[in-house]
Amino acid sequence: MAPFAVQDSPTSRLTTGGIRAPLPLSTLLQPLRKSGSAAIGFFPGAARNPARSPGLGPTLGRIGSLEVRLATTAKEIRRAQRLRFEVFYGERAAVPSAAVRLTRRDFDGFDATCDHLLVIDHGVGAQPVVVGTYRLLRQDVAERAFGFYTADEYDIAPVMRTHAGLRFLELGRSCVLKDYRNKRTVELLWQGIWAYVLHHRIDVMLGCASLEGTDPDRLALPLSFLHHHARASEGWRARALSRRFVPMDRLPKEAIDPKMALHALPPLIKGYLRLGATFGDGAVIDRQFNTTDVLVVLPVSAIHPRYKAHFGPAEIQAA
Repeated sequence: MAPFAVQDSPTSRLTTGGIRAPLPLSTLLQPLRKSGSAAIGFFPGAARNPARSPGLGPTLGRIGSLEVRLATTAKEIRRAQRLRFEVFYGERAAVPSAAVRLTRRDFDGFDATCDHLLVIDHGVGAQPVVVGTYRLLRQDVAERAFGFYTADEYDIAPVMRTHAGLRFLELGRSCVLKDYRNKRTVELLWQGIWAYVLHHRIDVMLGCASLEGTDPDRLALPLSFLHHHARASEGWRARALSRRFVPMDRLPKEAIDPKMALHALPPLIKGYLRLGATFGDGAVIDRQFNTTDVLVVLPVSAIHPRYKAHFGPAEIQAA
């Protein structure tokens, strides 16, 4: 994100009458929101406002010893951050900041404004273990705080203007512990997401999904497949920011073997495709996380009814 500048005192601004007034907290924290800085990680209250969905849950589903739920305490959010650290930094070779390395938690300024969806295993010992997580950010919450994380990679404003009046939900920071990467865990996560979508009357889900690695030529097959076979229609097609834009059409359409391309896609992206998602224009290299990101756009109206019936009851009350 671009840095911000404050004249005079870094914590105040001049009103029209010449009186200094405090800057909004969101403005003060803006340069820290994605950085993983120690200042945001330890800022008082930064992880102490997790209950943002009154009337929903916290338990949203169970399969055996596994429960999907919304985090309701700062401790639960920290457990999700530790899982993210284990997967992103321990397994996938992301590059931690000093604060992230010290705390062994993946965190940024968005954690304080998001809801955190957790899959917890209650059957592995004396203490339940967080084995999967998703970060959920509703449009109304984002507009009162930092905006969407996705906006640092894609120009999503035209899509949101075109579909003004629809409720957007950003999905992000998803990960599952290696031993739990199976159909049961993924279905529980989606059961939780679907309950959340129904409760908040969400119309559109979007967010960045990642392919491992930062060399787009090595990812030419899956990137080209998404470009030629799953590109969003014009009204839904957000473009990667010019300074970060990486072409996805690295192979001609006739050179693509769809079966091989699907095999090369991460399970998460294949899951989005099955639900009816399409993808934005251009990829983005994220060197901190050692990934190549693509933009997922999934209007709820595009989801096949059989998936809506599968992931949860339609009678969940809306907010």
